[in-house]
Amino acid sequence: MIDIVYHIFMFLSIGFEHFFSKRGVYMDRSKFIFENEISQKAYRKAVKNKAKFMRKYGDDADKEFHLSCEPAPAIGDSLGVRNIQLSEKQTFSFDEKSVIIGNIRMGFGHYRISMAMASAARAMGYDPYWFDLHSFGDAACGKIIAEQNRLYSMGSKLSQSSVLFNKLVWEPLNSEGFRKLTYNSSDQKVAELMTSVYRDLPKDIPFIATHVWPAQAAVHAGLTNVVNAIPDNWPMGLHLSEGAVHTAQTPSAYLGYRALRGMDKRRQLKPMPKDAVVYTGHYIDHELVSNIESDCEKRISRMRNSKPKRWLMSVGGAGAQRTLFLGIIKKLLPFIESGEATLFINVGDHIKVWKELKAAIPQLSELAVEHFDDFSATIDFSNKVYSGDVSGIHVFCHNDIFAAVYSTNLLMRASDVLITKPSELAFYPIPKLMIKRVGGHEAWGAIRSAEVGDGTYECGTMLETSAMIDLLQKNGDIIEQMCDHIITAKRAGIYDGAYRVIELAVKKQQKSVFSGK
Repeated sequence: MIDIVYHIFMFLSIGFEHFFSKRGVYMDRSKFIFENEISQKAYRKAVKNKAKFMRKYGDDADKEFHLSCEPAPAIGDSLGVRNIQLSEKQTFSFDEKSVIIGNIRMGFGHYRISMAMASAARAMGYDPYWFDLHSFGDAACGKIIAEQNRLYSMGSKLSQSSVLFNKLVWEPLNSEGFRKLTYNSSDQKVAELMTSVYRDLPKDIPFIATHVWPAQAAVHAGLTNVVNAIPDNWPMGLHLSEGAVHTAQTPSAYLGYRALRGMDKRRQLKPMPKDAVVYTGHYIDHELVSNIESDCEKRISRMRNSKPKRWLMSVGGAGAQRTLFLGIIKKLLPFIESGEATLFINVGDHIKVWKELKAAIPQLSELAVEHFDDFSATIDFSNKVYSGDVSGIHVFCHNDIFAAVYSTNLLMRASDVLITKPSELAFYPIPKLMIKRVGGHEAWGAIRSAEVGDGTYECGTMLETSAMIDLLQKNGDIIEQMCDHIITAKRAGIYDGAYRVIELAVKKQQKSVFSGK
């Protein structure tokens, strides 16, 4: 009987929304996306998906959530970030200098972009507040996102261990499945369940989202000044949040989003309006952008004086590329032992990954110096080696997620080459060796870096990666050229994206003075 009533309710609900949306009275963001109507079949699927989460986690739309805040670990002092938490009553108030950074923890990427936004906001005189939907475990939003994070992490790891799964499932899902406009329709419905935690936010407060779910939920909650900072360089329907201003890091991504490229291959879609998407440039922290020239000068000096080349390997997520990382470490070991190279490894907050690496390469136990769970010591180490010499292998691990992510930023300035998959780090101003991607959407991150000239093309196999390590290790002129391209890109404003996002959010169009332009 309950199922019958439920289906009748769904039928009437869909019919009601369809009737009024056709007449311009009611606009369901799952039914019409930038004036492109979603099919009844896809819409019913979106409604069912929302109902599934409601049955599993409940609907807390009528529940009262209030907010408290405290300085964020690791970045509270340096970036002035205050971490928002749920509480029984509102314990603070916002003012005209407040900027909300809406995010989720799904791997390290969205936290890293959020830190760039917070850094830029702080440098421009604003007070950044960290608003992580994933951390709100008592609310429906936290429970839903935790489940999606678990599934995505599992898929990422499986894609690296199974060629068949990667080829038939993971690559197509990440490049084409998430690209579909109908995927956005489903996400929009689920985001309707995430609005309760927004109740205490002023409707007109600048709200910058570094993942689409906080942006969608903010719009559904009635916030009127939302910026949706799109992380990837491959246009996907997944990242759309109609009602927000979208920002893209590259001209190609901007054009792809304007045209809603490939998001429905059976018809010509109406494009995004001009004022709905803006090209900003790469989202980079103020500390990195403002020091590009001095950091590159030190790299070039090390190349010309035959100093050991400094390699930085950031192991994100849950170590999905473990086999590849093992191959890279083994390749670098002879150079490290001969004093020709130094290796920094940041395993984030995944101590298990480091234990697995040591078990597979016993030499690491003797060669590596561990820097664990003392962020102040990590800061001191980074400052010391920035101008001084360093040798061997140094490994960093912090239980606190803020310290885990930001350690890479600190080490980046003292490194010559960053080894990374072409995800969010593909856009950072440091010479980069691009290793195999995890998901088809990341491919265009490597393409962007290779074209700007601040990184290699994607090295898709261990053989290709090994050859590139030899090339960079034995030819410092390539690293010098990448540094020259980085300085040129800075002068062109390519790394000014975070500043421009803040300017959009606070509705200021003044010329940025932070990048030397």
